[in-house]
Amino acid sequence: MALLITCLALWSDGAMTTALAQQQSGPTSTDIVQSLPSPAQPSVEDATVELPPSALPHNLSPWGMFLAADNVVKAVMISLVFASVVTWTIWLAKTLQLATARYRASRGLRLLSENPTMAGALTALAGRNGTVADMLLAAQREIELSDPAIDHAGSEGLKARVGSALERTEARAGRRMAKGTGVLATIGSTAPFVGLFGTVWGVMNSFIGISQAQTTNLAVVAPGIAEALLATAIGLVAAIPAVVIYNVFARSVTGYRHLLADASAGIERIVSRDLDFRKLSGAGRAKPTFAGE
Repeated sequence: MALLITCLALWSDGAMTTALAQQQSGPTSTDIVQSLPSPAQPSVEDATVELPPSALPHNLSPWGMFLAADNVVKAVMISLVFASVVTWTIWLAKTLQLATARYRASRGLRLLSENPTMAGALTALAGRNGTVADMLLAAQREIELSDPAIDHAGSEGLKARVGSALERTEARAGRRMAKGTGVLATIGSTAPFVGLFGTVWGVMNSFIGISQAQTTNLAVVAPGIAEALLATAIGLVAAIPAVVIYNVFARSVTGYRHLLADASAGIERIVSRDLDFRKLSGAGRAKPTFAGE
């Protein structure tokens, strides 16, 4: 019995000693691990905003961007496309008109050079269309109107009146040929700025959408900016061909006017030659003729 009591006393003393040792040595590794805070989880605000597929634009083609654009931007795009159609319509019409007019002027100038008299030139150009034929007829009408006074008043007044008639006919033909090219100049100078207006309006709406959605996700803001930039692209597509075509037509019209000026000078020479030979007596020299007349 005494032995049992002694054992219990020794065990109690050992347990107390172990507890005191643990208190003096600090917390154990298990206690430290348990006391560490758990890793912080990323908040919803720090996470990347992922939009559902239905919220993302599914058609970024030019037609899709046009349909999704603002009404003002759509109106700008439609006006620029219409301007482009007008440009190419003028190009086709004026190309055919200029080609035909230059061919007729070149042919008329060649016939004038082959016929040194008014009668021969009228015969060669009879029934032909073109400005050169109109100029020759205008000179002939002036000669017929002035014929009774030529022998008394001299030929200087007739030459001046013929030159005036040819000058006005040439000017009318030049204006008629240049008609429509002013539209090309207007389109070429204004289309880029019209497209820029559409771009500014679209970008402004995109920024307003950013503030309302409270997100800067590129997938949300990029489509609106792309739609706005499409207006500038269409403006350049309308302006660049208009400027190039206008310059080409300006040079072509200038060349056509040079042909008419040569024809006018040729007709004046024919009129002056006929008037000089008219002064000669019947027994004098004959009018010059070319081979083939």
